[in-house]
Amino acid sequence: MISNQTILQSITDLKNITKIDLGIFEPRGNVIAATFDTAEMDPHMISEFSSSPADSQVIGEHHLLKVMEDEEVQYVVDARSLSDDSYMIGKIAASHLQELALAYRERFDRNNFFQNLILDNLLLVDVYNRAKKLHIQEEAKRVVFLIETLSQDETVEELLRSMFSSQNGDYITSVDEGSLILIKNLEEDPSTDNCYAIARSIVDTVGAEAMVNVRIAFGNVVGDLKDVSKSYKEATMALEVGRIFYADKPVVSYESLGIGRLIYQLPVSLCRMFIQEIFGGNKIPSELDEETLNTVNKFFENSLNVSETSRQLFIHRNTLVYRIEKLQKATGLDIRTFDDAMTLKIALMVGNYMNYLDKKSK
Repeated sequence: MISNQTILQSITDLKNITKIDLGIFEPRGNVIAATFDTAEMDPHMISEFSSSPADSQVIGEHHLLKVMEDEEVQYVVDARSLSDDSYMIGKIAASHLQELALAYRERFDRNNFFQNLILDNLLLVDVYNRAKKLHIQEEAKRVVFLIETLSQDETVEELLRSMFSSQNGDYITSVDEGSLILIKNLEEDPSTDNCYAIARSIVDTVGAEAMVNVRIAFGNVVGDLKDVSKSYKEATMALEVGRIFYADKPVVSYESLGIGRLIYQLPVSLCRMFIQEIFGGNKIPSELDEETLNTVNKFFENSLNVSETSRQLFIHRNTLVYRIEKLQKATGLDIRTFDDAMTLKIALMVGNYMNYLDKKSK
């Protein structure tokens, strides 16, 4: 459905060029948009014309024309002027409105198609039949980007539509209020590096122009239209897992989830059992103070290198060793050894997952 604001903008632009007033009405006579005062107009004039077999009619200074869709009257155009050009301008306005309605209808149909496609609401035969009718290429390299906006602001969607065009095989839709879905054509470069570059450009552009922080996750690249739902499910999981384990990263890919994806699919009872078996009566990772956690995370980032970690934390090497030994007494794990470091890393991630589930259930 075309918005009233869009229609008003279109006829205002046409009036500025032709100097002829235009009005767009519903078949029943209700005004949608007009460049003149419609207070004194009789709605019955519009409704009677709509129900008549005539395609156009002149009543005084009103040149009325119908805009049809599927053999039904969708709009009535009123070119109000005594000028000889009024009928021609009215025809131009009706033609423009017809094309605009067609474009919006096709956009809606495509939006509806992709919503049903990613939610697996279509039979395989329907996927290809509807794609053919909507002129959507069946075989092409595509990937789904899930863009979490945490806002219902339409600015982000408008910005994305200006960045990605359906003419290039890119489609934007949504299935909930908190996120947008970009189905991106990657025929030119289907590499993971290109996917990251696209995601980062979205984060930067939306942040700079819309002043909105977004988080983006994307699935694996697929080559067939029917597999777009698979890429969407992967992106959904990547966004959820990224929210738990990689909260500091604005862009997360499905293939980079690593052990986080494994932990995410574990039952809570198994997670609790793991924590109890590993730590017993010792301090569990979720009870560690912020300073210790920062030290541990930096130590892991630097591949258990004591010298590099102390340099980046701006502390003496002995201070770092003291913190590590203090952690060993509290947890029973010496993270200077690979096995203990890996155990604590997994335990920290399991702890984050359990905390996330506790917060989600409240």
